[in-house]
Amino acid sequence: MARFELLDSNAAPLGEGPAAGDMLFELGMMYSVGRDAPIDLVSAHKWFNLAAAKGNQDAIRLRREIASQMTDAEIAVAQRAARDWLRGVGREPVAMPAATPAPMPSVARDHAIAA
Repeated sequence: MARFELLDSNAAPLGEGPAAGDMLFELGMMYSVGRDAPIDLVSAHKWFNLAAAKGNQDAIRLRREIASQMTDAEIAVAQRAARDWLRGVGREPVAMPAATPAPMPSVARDHAIAA
């Protein structure tokens, strides 16, 4: 018999739910140190900014730290990206290509039954 696990009641789309600050913080870490992605301080600042808005204290500290390595223009781009993300800009669901139905095998309609 199959066993099905119930989803965690805290599971939610990215940026929502109780663990949101931690998830957003991890994205900031990923871009700030180049873990599984190229180093991108603008993206790191954006994610740290969003995590900080959710109350993550480490994100507040690291956002300030990387901001000292960025130009004012880069910080403005990161802040704009964070605002856009909060508004849902650029978070559209990925459209999956429509599946093409498989052709049905042809079935002979006139079967003669031998007596």
